[in-house]
Amino acid sequence: MFSHSRLTLARLRRGMTKIDLAKNAQVTTRTLSAYETGEREPTDSSLQAIADALNFPTSFFHLNDLEPIGRDAASFRALSKMTASQSGAARSAGALCIELNRWISERFDLPGSDIPSIDSSIRDPEAAAMMVRSRWGLGVAPAPNLVHLLESHGVRIFSLAEECREVNAFSFWDNGIPFICLNTVTTAEHGRFDAAHELGHLVMHRGHAAVRGRDEETDANLFASAFLMPADEVKAHAPQRMSWSDLLEIKDYWNVSAAALNYRLGKTLGHTTEWNYRDMCIAISRYGRHHEPNPGPREQSQLLSKVFADLKEEKITHRDVAHDLCIPIDDLNALIFGLVLTSVVGGSEISSQAKPKLRLVT
Repeated sequence: MFSHSRLTLARLRRGMTKIDLAKNAQVTTRTLSAYETGEREPTDSSLQAIADALNFPTSFFHLNDLEPIGRDAASFRALSKMTASQSGAARSAGALCIELNRWISERFDLPGSDIPSIDSSIRDPEAAAMMVRSRWGLGVAPAPNLVHLLESHGVRIFSLAEECREVNAFSFWDNGIPFICLNTVTTAEHGRFDAAHELGHLVMHRGHAAVRGRDEETDANLFASAFLMPADEVKAHAPQRMSWSDLLEIKDYWNVSAAALNYRLGKTLGHTTEWNYRDMCIAISRYGRHHEPNPGPREQSQLLSKVFADLKEEKITHRDVAHDLCIPIDDLNALIFGLVLTSVVGGSEISSQAKPKLRLVT
């Protein structure tokens, strides 16, 4: 049976309007609209033309209904700056993340969710961050690898596809499972802050019924800062008149960006003077928005690395997984790009990540 919702999802995934797709598939816009609403089903030849235009196999459109995650279900940073095309591509990619996670969950025992939640009417991001730190046994020490940490507490982490590169990150819940999609071409430090920011949304805004706005984004930023840089500890490590070398040393200790540390100390906590804060801003600006002084290594996924390493031992390739999901292999690889670190030795891929304790279900 033809799934009209999958047609809409595939079109959004490719960032196409109905007019664009109708033109490329050589059907009328009215006909395409009827296909997407379920009023009509395409003929085999029309479906093939549509599939070719979208670069999806025709089998994709004959599986269970699949819709992009809703705007009210996802947390997008800088939502007001996103185009409709970017939002649609990201939300449809989120639906493919759910499908990939379902496929993996049918074959592996994955960690259950351990994301605490608080009443969204209580707006205290600092307290929320410290509550999570306490529950997870982190104390006030620098947070470890955030991707590993979140995965160990049940968060499914995937990467944002090329078409979604203007999106820093977003998060959502699906049937009690938390998801975070990360932009993996930002700096490593930026990626850690994005992950902590989305954790803030998962903890503080789980029950929101509307699109999250500026207040929620501010709360998530404050949560991320507090989670990565506990107030008393970060002040204890920083002189009130901070030099550039002090800033670099302290940022390396907390594994955060120089900009995030400077803002935390100068604006959020008022630990350094306004003059000192501005002086550090000028120094940081010399590196540009997309570069970090003394950059650290990007954090990869333990869970996905283990999954695909075990699948390889079972002679199951990326192409096999994509075939099972009825998606192009490029769409599969886009969901794990930058998260699964491999190297090629003698023509074979060798995982360089430590392996978490997963059990393959047989």
